[in-house]
Amino acid sequence: MLLNGLRRLEYRGYDSAGVAVVDAEGAVAVRKRSGKLARLEELLELDPLAAAGTGIGHTRWATHGGPTDVNAHPHLGDGGKLALIHNGIIENFAELRAELEAAGIELLSETDTEVVAALLGHEIAKGREAGDADLETAFRAVVGRLHGTFTLLAMHQDQPGVVVSARHNSPLVVGLGDGENFLGSDVAAFVSSTRRAVAVDEDNIAIITPEGVRITDFSGAPVEFEEYEVAWDAEAADKGGWSSFMAKEITEQPDAVGNTIRGRVVDGAVEIPELTELGDDRLREIDRIIIIACGTASYAGMIGAYAIEQWARIPVEVQLSHEFRYRDPILTDGTLLISVSQSGETMDTLMAVKYAIERGVTTVSVCNTQSATIPRESDAAVYTHAGPEVAVASTKAFVAQITALYLIGLHLGRVRGTLAADAQASAVAALDALPAQVAEAVDTHEQIAQLAHWMADTRSVLFLGRHVGYPTALEGALKLKEIAYIHAEGFAAGELKHGPIALIDHGQPVFVLVPSPRTAPVMHSKVVSNIQEIRARGARVIAIVEKGDTSVLPYADDVIRIPLTDTLFEPLLQVIPLQWFALELSTAKGLDVDQPRNLAKSVTVE
Repeated sequence: MLLNGLRRLEYRGYDSAGVAVVDAEGAVAVRKRSGKLARLEELLELDPLAAAGTGIGHTRWATHGGPTDVNAHPHLGDGGKLALIHNGIIENFAELRAELEAAGIELLSETDTEVVAALLGHEIAKGREAGDADLETAFRAVVGRLHGTFTLLAMHQDQPGVVVSARHNSPLVVGLGDGENFLGSDVAAFVSSTRRAVAVDEDNIAIITPEGVRITDFSGAPVEFEEYEVAWDAEAADKGGWSSFMAKEITEQPDAVGNTIRGRVVDGAVEIPELTELGDDRLREIDRIIIIACGTASYAGMIGAYAIEQWARIPVEVQLSHEFRYRDPILTDGTLLISVSQSGETMDTLMAVKYAIERGVTTVSVCNTQSATIPRESDAAVYTHAGPEVAVASTKAFVAQITALYLIGLHLGRVRGTLAADAQASAVAALDALPAQVAEAVDTHEQIAQLAHWMADTRSVLFLGRHVGYPTALEGALKLKEIAYIHAEGFAAGELKHGPIALIDHGQPVFVLVPSPRTAPVMHSKVVSNIQEIRARGARVIAIVEKGDTSVLPYADDVIRIPLTDTLFEPLLQVIPLQWFALELSTAKGLDVDQPRNLAKSVTVE
C-alpha cells in the first residue's frame, strides 16, 4: 500500500524515498534510500519489511540537506520508537536543534525534519516521566512551536494503529476507507483504495485509526468536516500503456479542454455557475484584474489576459505570485485577483491569495485539483477538470487553464455588457470546435518526432511569437528547459531588432508562431517579415502556421500546420507541437521525461 501510494506521488519529489511500519512485534522498522523510488524497492527486496497494519511513507524533494540515505525520511525519535515524515520547511529549526543538542540529544542528519522528530520524541519522553506518554498530546505541543510550512505525519510503537498528522500552509487530505483510513499530500496516494476524501483545513490536526478519523485544531478543539468524492479513479493516474505520463497527458488535451467547457455554455452564451454565485453586481464593479501565477500557469495567465481585456474591457495585468506581495501592490474594492495553479497548493500563489484576502479583494481561483487549499480560500473556484496531471512538465493543465480564463472573460463580457452578440457567438463557436481541433493538433506528433530526433544534438532553440503567440513562445522555451536541459528562449517577435537578433547564427533553430492571415493580417505580415530577417542570417526556421497559409513556404525550412481558428484561440493549438518537440528531444537525449532533475510537480515551499 505504501509503495503504491509513493509511486503515484513520486512526481512531487524523487531525491529520496522511505517507509516505516509498526511491525507485528510492535517495533518501528524503517527502510529508506537516496535516489528514485526504484532504489528503495531494490532495498526492500534485499531486506524486506514484515507485514504490518500501520505505516507511513515519503518521497523527498531536498531542502535542508542533500539527497542522501541519512537525510531521507522517515526520521526517528524517542530512541527509535517514533517515526515521522514531513513536507515543507521548518524556519526555526536551527533554534530548536540547538535546544535539543543542549539537552544531550544527538541528531544524525542535516534536515529540519529530524529536529521535529527528536522534539516530538523529547515531548513523549517527558510525558512518560509524568505518567502520560500520549502521542497526540505531545504532537500538539510540538506543532505549536514550529514556524514555517509543514505537513507532518507521525506514529509511535506504543500506540499501534494510530497515525497523527498536522498541516500548516502545506497540503493534507484524508482518505476514508472501510476498516482502514489514509493520509496523503494528494488523493492520488490512496485513490486506488477509496475515492472518499476529506480536505484537512489550515492549522488542523487529523488523527486516523482503522476505525475512524478525528480532526481538531491545534488547541485540541474538535473540527467538523465534510467528505467529497474524488472525480477520477486510479486508472486516470496510470500511464495506460504510454511511454511516459507526459505523452499520455498531451494526448488527453482534447478531453481536458472539452471537460473544462462542458456545462458552462448555456443557450449560446458562457455562464460559469461559480461566478454567478458571486453576483452580477459585484462583477460589474470590477475595474481592474490581476492574474497571479508561477511558471507555466503564468504564461496561461498572460494569454488569458489578452482575451479578458478584449471581451470584458477591463485592464488586466499578470504578476508572478512570488513578486506580488513584495511590490506593495495597489489593491482597491474594484480589484479582482485571479490565481492560476494546477495543484491549488503552490505556496507562492497561496501566500499571494491570502495577502489579497486580508485586503478585502475579491479572489477567484483557476485550479485543477478538487478541494485544494487555494480554491477553498478563494471567493470562487473555476475548476479546469483536466484530470490528474502526473508529469512534472505541465501540458493538459496549461491548455485547460487558458480555456478556463477564456470562459471567465466571456462570462464577464456578458455580465458587463461589453461583449457584442456577434463576438459572443463567434467565441462560443470557436469553443465548440476546440476539442476536435486540439485532437488534430495532437496528430502533429509524427512530424515533430522526426524533427526532434534530427535535432538531438541541438544546444539552443529560440521561439518567436506576437500577441498571444508571445507567451506561447515563452511556454515552448520553458518546456525545453524543463525536460531537455538545453538553452531555450522565447521572445516577442517585435523585439528581434532590439537585441535578440544578435543570437541568430548559421543553423540556429527558431520556432516561429505565425498568426492567422485571415483574422490577424497585419500581425501575420509582420511575422513573415521577421522570418525573412532571421532566415537571411542563417537561422533554421520551423514555422507553425494555419492550414492553407502558403506565404511562409519560401522562407521556412519546416512547416507544421494547425487547424483554422480565431487568433485568440491559436495558442491552444500552437503549443501542442512545442510540447511534442520538448518530449521527443528529451527522449532522443535519453532523459527522464516525467521526472526532470531538480524539479517537483507541486512547489509547496516559498
